[in-house]
Amino acid sequence: MQVPVDNDVFQFAKLIAAEAANLTLDWFQSHDLKVDIKSDNTEVTDADKAVEEYLRTTISKEFPDDTIIGEESENFSGKTSRQWIIDPIDGTASFARGVPLFSSLLAMFDDSGPAIGIIHLPALDEFIAAGRGIGVSSSQPNTSVSSVEHISNSCISSSSFDVPWWPESSLLKIAASGAKTRTWGDGYGYFLVATGRIEAMIDPPLYTYDVAPMLTIIPESGGRISSWDGKTELKDKIGWVATNGLIHDDLLTLLNN
Repeated sequence: MQVPVDNDVFQFAKLIAAEAANLTLDWFQSHDLKVDIKSDNTEVTDADKAVEEYLRTTISKEFPDDTIIGEESENFSGKTSRQWIIDPIDGTASFARGVPLFSSLLAMFDDSGPAIGIIHLPALDEFIAAGRGIGVSSSQPNTSVSSVEHISNSCISSSSFDVPWWPESSLLKIAASGAKTRTWGDGYGYFLVATGRIEAMIDPPLYTYDVAPMLTIIPESGGRISSWDGKTELKDKIGWVATNGLIHDDLLTLLNN
């Protein structure tokens, strides 16, 4: 039986996630936005750094002994079982180009596992926030996954269908499944699964901060999320599958055989 997350901690997380998301808009579509290239060849902006710093500072003031993991700064190892995982702007490529499908992600894990997951889409004025055992709140009226039962009737998204990021054999099987495929990527794709507008979001290897919130959001929305091999342990640089649950096993079969 799962232990519900402390509601006060959940409300704190919702508040700071909303404030961080709003902060991104100070830079969005700005002509003087500074964009740098990191060692992994991905983009980072002044906004990424400032929003993560805001979250780190705010969390450490409230919970000074908690671990904080983020994309843009070194991890802080705390003394409690709580781990806060930050992706200040998921979809920086979109953000830097003025495309509104970027998101701001925040997650918290404790000694019982995934506890809090929040996706904000600030340029769209959308969000979803889930607390383990206490449900989901969202800007959307629907906070549950879809009821589509067959892959052939489903819509499947990914952050990219490029080879070699996608294994070619898996990509061909998805293409032949009859499903509609789209690239509503990054956190936005997982948001669409959780609110019942698509049936699956599939990504090959991701960093933990790209997917951490989904491990609370998708189950609390009635869906299922796992790695490509069916496991739910959060690890770096593995592929993930988030679905309405009804097509999950069939998708894993396609991806792995």
